[in-house]
Amino acid sequence: MSRFKLICQYDGSNFHGWQLQKDKRTVQGELEKAIAKLNKGKLIHVVGSGRTDAGVHAFGQVAHFDMNTKLDHNTLKKAINANLNEDCYIESIELVNDEFHARFSAVRREYIYSCRQNRNVLDRNRVWYADKLNMLKLNNAARILIGKHDFLSFSKKNPQIKNTICNIYQSRWKKTDEIVNYHISGNRFLHHMVRYLVGSMIAISKGKYSIEQLKNELDNPNSDSKQFKAPAYGLLLNHISYE
Repeated sequence: MSRFKLICQYDGSNFHGWQLQKDKRTVQGELEKAIAKLNKGKLIHVVGSGRTDAGVHAFGQVAHFDMNTKLDHNTLKKAINANLNEDCYIESIELVNDEFHARFSAVRREYIYSCRQNRNVLDRNRVWYADKLNMLKLNNAARILIGKHDFLSFSKKNPQIKNTICNIYQSRWKKTDEIVNYHISGNRFLHHMVRYLVGSMIAISKGKYSIEQLKNELDNPNSDSKQFKAPAYGLLLNHISYE
């Protein structure tokens, strides 16, 4: 049995997220169906680096699967892509050792959240129309997030998650014309965490929330905290790093 690592892109608009769900179209489900066609119909479990919500996109999602095949990795990639719809594409496949795990071997994850300051219907499923933004306020707030913090206040409540501490390596906003992108990378992320952080920083930019409130939520983690949340469609899983 050989273990393969894949990197894939997908447009999350028509997916109910990454994770397999009964009677719903998901990225994991589409990949498993495509691979099963090359395995005489037998299901092969695909393990992702992490889950993305419904509507969230990916440019560098990583997954692994175990399979007996005589196909080389390039031929295997082409064969799986031939069985996928246009909103999901495998960029690369490589053979890895059995110790590699798409989720647990990952050391750094990078997300990009895109906002637009003016209307453009052509990218309405890719960016959040947030109107005019204050870059100084955004980056003053973003810098506070760098380092190791308890992000319980900025995550979806889940009693099963005991560890809510994340180490953030990069947190900054960049502007290109009317597009304003938020770049964040860290060792791990909690459910909805990036969307809560973006929503809170946009609220700071608009004067609906304060940096002092943001600091207080970080210093006093609370599972019942009421936060602003950015919509899913502006979020992109950009890259996963491994040692």
